[in-house]
Amino acid sequence: MSFYCRFVKEKGKGTVHEIYHDTEYGFPLESDNELFARLVLEINQAGLSWETILKKKEAFYKAFDNFDINKVSRYTQKKFDMLMGDAGIIRNRLKINAAIENAKTITALQKEFGSFKNWLNHHHPKTKEEWVVLFKKQFKFTGGEIVNEFLMSTGYLPGCHAEDCPTYKKILKKKPMWLKQ
Repeated sequence: MSFYCRFVKEKGKGTVHEIYHDTEYGFPLESDNELFARLVLEINQAGLSWETILKKKEAFYKAFDNFDINKVSRYTQKKFDMLMGDAGIIRNRLKINAAIENAKTITALQKEFGSFKNWLNHHHPKTKEEWVVLFKKQFKFTGGEIVNEFLMSTGYLPGCHAEDCPTYKKILKKKPMWLKQ
C-alpha cells in the first residue's frame, strides 16, 4: 500500500487528507484553471505540510480569484501586495510571484497549444526526470518533488495510490494519462 493510502487509512482518517485522497488525488483534471490551481497549491506546499495547504485551500481559491488564469496573469503590484498581506494563504514572495508568472506562461501555452491540458498531453509520456527538465524551462518555482506531485495528483504519472486502494479503481475508470504509456 502506498504511504499516503496507508496514512489516510490510519492516522489521516476523518481529516482533510481523507477527502483529498478519496476524491482528488490522482484523478485527471479537465480544466486549465483546475490544473493551474493544483500547480500553485503544490508550489505552495514546498517546505510545508500538505495538511497546511489543504486547510488553506479555500482561502487560496478566494485569494487567487478561483485560479482564473487570465485574471491571475494580469495581477498588478497592488494585488501582489494584497496577497502578501493575506493570512489565509502562504505569504511567500517567491511563491506568489511564481503563481502570477506561471499564469502568464500558461496563457502563452494556451495560445500555442489551445490549452494547458493540451500542452501536457502533447508532452506525454515522459519520465519524471524529463518532466522536471521541461517544467523548469517553462515555469517558476518547480523542482523534482513539486513536478512529481503535480503530475501524479493530476493523472500524468502513476504512483499516487496502491493498487489495492479503493480509490485506485475509481481513478482507473477515469482513464488517467499514465495508463496511456
